[in-house]
Amino acid sequence: MAAVITEENVYREAELQAAPPADGADGLQPAGPEGNIQGQVEEFLGPHPDYDEEEEERKYYRRKRLGVVKNVVGASFGGMIVYSVYMGLLQMQLILHYDETYREVKYGSLGLTDIDNKMLMGINVTPIVGLLYTPVLIRFLGTKWMMFLASGIYALFVSTNYWERYYTLVPSAVAIGVAIVPLWASLGNYITRMAQQYYEYVNYREEHVQEQKRVPKGACHQYVIIFQSVFYIIFHLSFVFAEFPMILFLDIFLCDYKHTLYNVKQCGANGKMIIEDFNKTVLQHLPRSTLLIEVESVLMGAAFIAMIIFLTVCGAAYRPTEEIDLRSIGWGNIFQMPFKHLRDYRLRMLCPFFIYSGFEVLFAIQGLILSYGVCALGMEKLSLLVVVYGLSSSIFSSLSMALLKQRLPRQVILLGGAAVHLVLLVVLMCWSSSPRSPEQLPQLLVLVALWGLGTALNKTGLSTLLGMFYEDKERLDFVYTIYHWWQAIAIFIVYLWSALPMRAKLAILLVTLLVSGLCYWQMERRLAKKIPYRLPRIPRPRHKVKGYRYLEEENSDESDTDKSDVEGEEDEGRQSEEEQEGDAGSQGSDSPGRDRGGTRGRRRRRDDTAYEQAGGQEDYVQAM
Repeated sequence: MAAVITEENVYREAELQAAPPADGADGLQPAGPEGNIQGQVEEFLGPHPDYDEEEEERKYYRRKRLGVVKNVVGASFGGMIVYSVYMGLLQMQLILHYDETYREVKYGSLGLTDIDNKMLMGINVTPIVGLLYTPVLIRFLGTKWMMFLASGIYALFVSTNYWERYYTLVPSAVAIGVAIVPLWASLGNYITRMAQQYYEYVNYREEHVQEQKRVPKGACHQYVIIFQSVFYIIFHLSFVFAEFPMILFLDIFLCDYKHTLYNVKQCGANGKMIIEDFNKTVLQHLPRSTLLIEVESVLMGAAFIAMIIFLTVCGAAYRPTEEIDLRSIGWGNIFQMPFKHLRDYRLRMLCPFFIYSGFEVLFAIQGLILSYGVCALGMEKLSLLVVVYGLSSSIFSSLSMALLKQRLPRQVILLGGAAVHLVLLVVLMCWSSSPRSPEQLPQLLVLVALWGLGTALNKTGLSTLLGMFYEDKERLDFVYTIYHWWQAIAIFIVYLWSALPMRAKLAILLVTLLVSGLCYWQMERRLAKKIPYRLPRIPRPRHKVKGYRYLEEENSDESDTDKSDVEGEEDEGRQSEEEQEGDAGSQGSDSPGRDRGGTRGRRRRRDDTAYEQAGGQEDYVQAM
């Protein structure tokens, strides 16, 4: 008996020693090095006493906003460098090839005049078909990579000038014509998308931003205005830098105005073509070939710098999942979307302004600067006139920021630029410069500066208006493609009218400008009356990859086997439904299944029509 009691006491003491404390908190840490290590591990893995989550989040999104600003500045400088190189090289090339002595001595019977005509045809005619492939290229390559590829094509054009032959210059000119519309559409899309991203990073705590829903109407407008203004302020400097080859290299070889304008009898509105009876020799002596190679090498280096800027400085316009969504709607739908967007009366009524936007830039160079300026002042003042035009356009591009004041209506910018050009066109029709009249330099500089003012308001006004009207990131590439395609059509028309009298060109410009202003005024009236407009339905993405569910709520407890089982059941159910529909549809014209299919199709068409009609009310942007 005593032995049994002793064993029970022993077991009870062992249980008391092995049992942990009831609350689990007052247990003593074992003494020695093991207790110190456990405390250090807990201190290391625990939260840092000085860590502020809100402050770190604020710093993170501040870096994101700075990254967006870097992207906008990088894209602006990249586009500016590309067009500086392109316009500077093309101007220098056409002047050298125009000189009769240069052609005979350097190239003999090669036929540079014919090559130049074919090259200009490739640049001006090829963009006509840009509407057919631009959205597909942008969605297949991505906005950033489209800009990079287009800048590479411009660099290819520079490289072909090392060996000037028909089989080098003409194909590279055709390639530039192919790249013009995609480059400009991707640039407009990129700048507007950066404005949307900046809004998201500023308002990162908003619920619609965290859930990646559509932003409220008008929320991004101020950033669209600022970023588009910054882009054109920087880009219009390309006219200034394009004159550096002329100023630093070619001007010392040019003859003075007394020689080049010796046979010229009429200028400006009284003239025909660009400059009639202009002298066939414009160079005092021929430049050395090594010097030409050095200039072209500098331009080639600048083109490579533009490519590097697009590649390294500019970030992606969309998230990877968004890019997958953009291209997974189907190539047929991507091809059709630009045509379907023309159902929107806002876009249709802006088309005359798109055409005039292409007219006025080329007229500023070919008509105002050459037919009025060079015809009176000579080739030695060409670079001065172009620099004044570029600086004026760059400086006055900042005027569109006046829209940030809510009291100023948005119509002021676009109609203000149209009013400036209307007055200038009337003046140019009534006044003509005189040949060999350097005393008319002040008047011509004022005219060129005022035309730059109208250009700045026109370009910034149109780009800003499109960014304000179409805030859906799924539609930006389609809308900017339509805009720059109409500009390409205008460039082609200017190429065709080069032999017309100057008054006929001025009359075409004047009529186009009046029609543009009338259509825009009518569009604003419709918007003020809240007349709904039609927007085509963007198809939902069709993902062929299994497990693509980044927008769904993640279930961390679900295993891969469960996922595959669920996906298999969904596929089997989908196949069985398709088989049932196919059997029902094959029973004949009187079968109820076929009636259900027809009813379903009619219901789907009614839903699409209702969506398009409701898009005007949903996406309506009230006049500022």
